[in-house]
Amino acid sequence: MTTHPAYLDLPPARRAAGVVALPGSKSISNRVLLLAALAEGRTQIAGLLDSDDTRVMLAALRQLGVAVTDQGDGWVDIEGTRRFPVMQADLFLGNAGTAFRPLTAALALMGGDYRLSGVPRMHERPIGDLAEALRAWGADIRYLGQEGYPPLHIGPSALRADTVRVQGSVSSQFLTALLMAAPLQAAASGLPVTIEVVGELISKPYIDITLNLMARFGVTVQRDGWRAFTVPGGACYRSPGAIAVEGDASSASYFLALGLLGGGPLRVTGVGARSIQGDVAFADVVQALGGQVSKGPDWIEVSGQGVAAGGQVKAFDADFNLIPDAAMTAAAMALFADGPCRLRNIGSWRVKETDRIHAMQTELMKLGAQVESGPDWLAVTPPAAGGWRDAEIGTWDDHRMAMCFSLAAFGPAAVRILDPGCVSKTFPTYFDVYASLVSG
Repeated sequence: MTTHPAYLDLPPARRAAGVVALPGSKSISNRVLLLAALAEGRTQIAGLLDSDDTRVMLAALRQLGVAVTDQGDGWVDIEGTRRFPVMQADLFLGNAGTAFRPLTAALALMGGDYRLSGVPRMHERPIGDLAEALRAWGADIRYLGQEGYPPLHIGPSALRADTVRVQGSVSSQFLTALLMAAPLQAAASGLPVTIEVVGELISKPYIDITLNLMARFGVTVQRDGWRAFTVPGGACYRSPGAIAVEGDASSASYFLALGLLGGGPLRVTGVGARSIQGDVAFADVVQALGGQVSKGPDWIEVSGQGVAAGGQVKAFDADFNLIPDAAMTAAAMALFADGPCRLRNIGSWRVKETDRIHAMQTELMKLGAQVESGPDWLAVTPPAAGGWRDAEIGTWDDHRMAMCFSLAAFGPAAVRILDPGCVSKTFPTYFDVYASLVSG
């Protein structure tokens, strides 16, 4: 087992510049792994993220009988099975929502006997809306603990092709899970399967990722805006042969922010104007906050005056419903704003790796910011002149908390990051990369 230091003291930062090759996208990596496993044929995956979440998915697929060959350096070969060979298994899925939710849906349509569990925090993350939608298809899903939450028992059941409805306001991963599993139903019955969204769908760009990747594996989903999605009867996944994983646009947000706070130029490679990830829109946020942004097909570069040279982040009041993960970076940037800032429509933060609204408020206040919050919003007034305080930043077992608060090193306070190893969930080498770009 890899051991991590209990804390990391960040040296004072004044400049940030350089080039970063981003690790693969977590969202794309785990989607591609499952689609490749459910497809006809062999798929060679390049640029796969190596992190806790992808290791969880790979381990689960191997346990379910899928042939996975690790070629090294982010190259993985998967021999698709369409239906998993192993019909009974106990799967431990850590705190990986991008593994737990889609696997729940796929396994519910397999006709086998499965138990799914995770770390304690995963057992606090709701899954009831997904489970109820799957039950409408005839799936046998039972809760082994609290109603509406993991762990789950999935049993054999009599399934039918039908229209199902799912709540869209809690997590877009529920709709993603149903979409990715729907071809299993459509192929078995020969009939179309329709998924209707109840309420306002959040995080729509993540659904775009799902639909784009399904199309690459041969299944084109017909859609009625964001209200209904139909998978044609008889549809089934077929391997594209080879597929490359984009760099992680959510992880790009920290470096784009560094380009503004540290002057830059700072370029990220692996995502750009052609990206299928919604979080590339954070580059537009950085530009609105005062950064100078340029883009190419697979790169984004940011420069700015830099806070050490007297630059400030422009105060903002913005709706972050479409980019909730990258929005956390904006909350950390608010420490350097020229006035109060407000993040709106971020209710999904409450059901992530931790309650991110509460966690962010707690840690920003340690540094001297005044922070208020509500069910789906956060308001940050930056520390007054002379009001910064040295702080030990708790990361709440949440990789994004650790990475966001690395930006605080550009302030006048001493910053200690507790449990920095939690970044292994998506970006194990983050602090090494950060150190290579930042100077005092």
